[in-house]
Amino acid sequence: MVAFQIESDLVEMIRPHYKRVEDEGRTLVQTIMQDAADIEPTEDELRITLAPLSSPHRLRVVESLCQALNRTGRMFPGTQFRMHYAVASSRT
Repeated sequence: MVAFQIESDLVEMIRPHYKRVEDEGRTLVQTIMQDAADIEPTEDELRITLAPLSSPHRLRVVESLCQALNRTGRMFPGTQFRMHYAVASSRT
């Protein structure tokens, strides 16, 4: 139930950026979550860098999701590491 709720929350976060969210939103979120990523701890962050998706419009959706997640300022559970999300092709 918790995983389904998180997936639902992520679908809502991409809704403004993805015209096909009603038909493909959950599939896109599942694709993002199953794709490759790098995790790099720094002094104060846990950097999660997602692999880019092949389609430009989906890549923009993933970048928007990363920005939205970064605005939440979430900490990795049990640590003082702030989680920072990026897509490999757009990481600054």
